[in-house]
Formats: sequence, C-alpha cells, structure tokens
Amino acid sequence: MNASRTARDRARAELTQEIKNEARRQLAADGAQKLSLRSVARELGMVSSALYRYFASRDELLTALIIDAYDAVGETAERAAEKAAEGSSPRERWRKACHSIRDWARANPHEYALIYGSPVPGYAAPQDTVASAARVPLVLMGILREASLSPAFEGPPLTEGLAGQLRTLGEQIAPGLPLETLNRAIVVWTQLFGMLSFELFGQLVGSVDPSDEFFDHTIEQLADFLGLPPTSRPADQLNA
Repeated sequence: MNASRTARDRARAELTQEIKNEARRQLAADGAQKLSLRSVARELGMVSSALYRYFASRDELLTALIIDAYDAVGETAERAAEKAAEGSSPRERWRKACHSIRDWARANPHEYALIYGSPVPGYAAPQDTVASAARVPLVLMGILREASLSPAFEGPPLTEGLAGQLRTLGEQIAPGLPLETLNRAIVVWTQLFGMLSFELFGQLVGSVDPSDEFFDHTIEQLADFLGLPPTSRPADQLNA
C-alpha cells in the first residue's frame, strides 16, 4: 500500500507540475486575464473535470503560480546573499542580492509581471501568498541587521500615522529594527522593483537603455540611502 501510495503521489506531483508549466506557457502567450482551467486542460489533452481534481478554480491555479514565482525570486535572492556572506561586506551582499533579483526578472519576465505587474481583474491574492512574498524583503532586512548603518542624510521626521504603520509592520517582520531604518528599507524596496518594472516593461527605451550601468549606479545610491558602509566597487564601475 505504501509503494502504491508513493507512486500515486509521484504521478500526481508530476501532473500538477505539467499543469503549472502549461499555465505558465499560456501566461506568456496570452496574459493572466485569459488563463482558464478549460484551456489548460485542452492543451494537456485532459477533460476539464479531471483538472478540477488538481485545482478547484482558476484562482487556485493562479495562487499556485504566484507562490511559485515569489518562492523562485526569494530563493534566488537568499542564495546570492548567502553566497556572498562569507568574508563579504553587507554592501556586497546587497549588490549580489539586487543583481540576482534582476537576473531572475529578466529571465522570467512573465512570472515577474504576474507578481509585480498589474493586478489580475477579479483575482484577490489569499493569505497563502504572504510568506512567499516576504522572502525578498526579509533578505534586505537580514542585511540591514548585520550592518553598522550610517545614512547619507537625515530624512524628514515620520508622521504619527506612518510611524504607527511601521511599528505594526516591524513587529511582524523586523522586531527591534529602528522605524527610520524600516522606512528606508521600504523606500528602497519600492525603488528597486520600480526600476526593474521600468526596464522590463520598456519604459527606459530611449533613455538609459541598455540599463546595466544605470542599474549598477542606482543600487549604489540606494545602498548609500540605506546607510550601508562603502566598499570598493568593481573596476568597470570605478572607470565609468
């Protein structure tokens, strides 16, 4: 019975992966708005009723794809920061993490668009996605926790309402981190992904395109804004 159950579980896992792979293909071809279980089942040669045993609805399938995408970019950033950790500075970990996120986004533009692009009409992401979505911000928080920060300039004082929001967020993901530091981290997080979205969605064409040097320059400025101690930069940046 155990062997039989294992075989069934393996077969189910394989078919589940095939379903998600086909759904990703359709996302790339037609966008999330046109994704349907019926179209996925048709392309896989399945009856739609059989596919419903794996995903009860289009939204459940979308949620699975969103979680996979968040986990993929999160794991990418975690590996980059961990790989750079031994003998490297917090700033170097920051650089490595940022470049790994960009590399993932450029290699997986449709999955990036699914999680950081326009919302899918009629879809509301459930709580199930939160832990995976937090992986990239938590990489940044980990770098900040280990650094002796010295921001390049003093920011404006936090309003009472913003301080309250940050206090609640800090209790959840960064207990003990100063509110001003947490605020800077959120600013940098939005700037990083805003920059990536501009690049992927063609908003930099005709200006700083290709954007390799702009990206390098900007993540150094964002590191200054965070207060990460300076380190030597790569030779190509020093000579730019």
